Amino acid sequence: SITSAKIQVNGVHLHYQQTGEGSHAVLLLPGMLGSGQTDFGPQLKSMNKQLFTVVAWDPRGYGKSIPPSRDFPPDFFERDAKDAVDLMQALKFKKFSLLGWSDGGITALIAAARYPNLIHKLVIWGANASVTQEDVRIYNGIRDVSKWSEKVRKPLEELYGHKYFAETCEAWVDGISRFAENSDGNICQQLLPDIKCPTFIIHGEKDPLVPQAHAEYIHKHIKGSRLLLMPEGKHNLHLRFAKDFNREVENFLR
Repeated sequence: SITSAKIQVNGVHLHYQQTGEGSHAVLLLPGMLGSGQTDFGPQLKSMNKQLFTVVAWDPRGYGKSIPPSRDFPPDFFERDAKDAVDLMQALKFKKFSLLGWSDGGITALIAAARYPNLIHKLVIWGANASVTQEDVRIYNGIRDVSKWSEKVRKPLEELYGHKYFAETCEAWVDGISRFAENSDGNICQQLLPDIKCPTFIIHGEKDPLVPQAHAEYIHKHIKGSRLLLMPEGKHNLHLRFAKDFNREVENFLR
């Protein structure tokens, strides 16, 4: 069974879902506009509930963690990282692993670097530590949500309503594109060497949103990290190939 609740963290009421009674706590961090419900159905349902206690959160301004409305100040990834860690501590988990997808992967990288004593293991996929001009071009390609496939668009429209969904996507494109103005397009490159926990990077070779060079860069700069390339994987490889993904991740987390 999956329980849903809200807890006050850093002045906001964060929504989360929780399942399993294992001794190994795992936090699932969703991507842009994502929530536990929209981004991690197969993980909440099928991850080993004897081994793991699985928590999926909605970052502030996303999912059911509204209000506040979502905004994208220059430190929004740092803010999410602090919220995520503080949420797990508020839930009384002393140490936990992070599974971060896309934006959630960036958040997880920052959290693992900033709070090394709290993070047990780290799994990320579809994440990047910098923003290139090519990335900005890709982001602008998804700015207009009316051009998204119905399959991806529909659950988010149902969750947010069209207006909030469309406006927040545009604000995200502007917010993340700003990193391209930094030296080397830096988001969190300088933090990668500070990540000391065992790290598993998964990348779909057909990911249309995040070029493979990003995964390779992260792998190269996190000492001892492991990189798995999935030849048929796209950006949502954990949904499309949930069984394989869950197996690989559980084996790594054991």
